[in-house]
Amino acid sequence: MPDSPRLHSAPRASSEAKRKLSLMVCETLGTSSMISPAYVRQMAAYNSWQNENQYAVANGLGEAARRLDRRAFFGSIHATLNHLIWADTMWMSRIAGTPVSYQCGIPESVELFENWQELAEERRRFDAVITDWAATVGNGDLDGELTWFSAAAGRELTKPRWICVTHMFNHQTHHRGQVHAMLTAAGVGPGDTDLALMTVG
Repeated sequence: MPDSPRLHSAPRASSEAKRKLSLMVCETLGTSSMISPAYVRQMAAYNSWQNENQYAVANGLGEAARRLDRRAFFGSIHATLNHLIWADTMWMSRIAGTPVSYQCGIPESVELFENWQELAEERRRFDAVITDWAATVGNGDLDGELTWFSAAAGRELTKPRWICVTHMFNHQTHHRGQVHAMLTAAGVGPGDTDLALMTVG
């Protein structure tokens, strides 16, 4: 019986190669935005829609189920949603200058709100902040650069502003995907997640 064909993984790019590619991309794209105010408003609406979806489903679970370590990156549903509101607050403070009422790093972000109802209320409140900001974004507001100190990177970073805005929305979707998987594992199915299925108004 012939041997089964082996699958060979492609060689992994080195850290230096990735760094050079990132620099090339930034140099090519420059600081002129590749996203529009309409994109920002669409993604802000999507963020609010999906958070309403996931929080409504998670609210039907018991406290123990929300806090159960499901071996996700941040462990539990509660911890992941805590981290997400923290990250949104940090990014909005950099992008839009919104105030930050709590100071902590990534490790502590998972314990930001101990009480579930307080977490849910803060999520609703801050989604309104993001939506209101998005409504004010105009042509040119996404151009230029943003400089901030990244505790995660351990140094000051400077990136095109539009990339930072895109990252904020991408980061939301990334962690909501983890929550979606945990909710599914808990036996409760979240609603639609496809952007194309979103209705506004």
